[in-house]
Amino acid sequence: MKFCANLFFMFPKESTMAERYALAKEVGFKAVESRFPMGHTVSEVKQIKENSGLQLVMLNLKTGDVSKGELGVTAIPGKESVFKDILRETIEYATALDAQIVHIMAGQVVSKSLENWNTYEKNLRYAAAELGKYNLMGVIEPVCQYAWPKYYLNDFFKAVEIIKKINSPNLKLLLDIFHLQHIHGDLYHNIKLFMPYVGHVQIAQVPNRHEPDTPGEINYQYVLKLLQDFGYKGWVGLEYIPKGDLKEGLKWIKNYGYSL
Repeated sequence: MKFCANLFFMFPKESTMAERYALAKEVGFKAVESRFPMGHTVSEVKQIKENSGLQLVMLNLKTGDVSKGELGVTAIPGKESVFKDILRETIEYATALDAQIVHIMAGQVVSKSLENWNTYEKNLRYAAAELGKYNLMGVIEPVCQYAWPKYYLNDFFKAVEIIKKINSPNLKLLLDIFHLQHIHGDLYHNIKLFMPYVGHVQIAQVPNRHEPDTPGEINYQYVLKLLQDFGYKGWVGLEYIPKGDLKEGLKWIKNYGYSL
């Protein structure tokens, strides 16, 4: 089992990009996943990454300011040209940073319609084709209402439906166990059902989004073994907020029989 640190969940909000990479390296991580590095040029963030010696596993699509709810435009009619522009820029960063996975964020929608679905499919088809040119994989992630109430994609079955319909090796599912538990539960059967479509996995305890061994609804010793038993060999992103000291909180990895 391979674990990568989420640069924006695991480290203090006031930290710079360089500090986040350095902190990840300091506590023993070999790899990280990241939001789009807003405010940094390609050369700047490439130098930061190279200085750390860490691998970048996944990069989020450029969305704007996530803290302000700017979560992409993939499912927003009339924004197709904007989507193509931000995809092009994200691919530029991903290739420079050797990130193999791009998280394609859907955007927020107040009142869903068939037009949203058609736009989403059209843009995902375009993204899969473009990413394929660079040997990159796109992933889509259903998000629960407790995180982002108006996020367009909030159903794992709908996510798999559109992945199957597009049928591209360059479009897969981001299986975030935190969101899966909130939205559908039934983790054994759903992990088994969705595994053939999974391109990346993330974890955090429910409901408070802390370390996997903190009190909550999910037995992560069991879930991590399920992922292995069902054939998952990729990275597991730690998209959680440390309850206390970051390094002290990482003891769960050794206690569960794994290592960084």
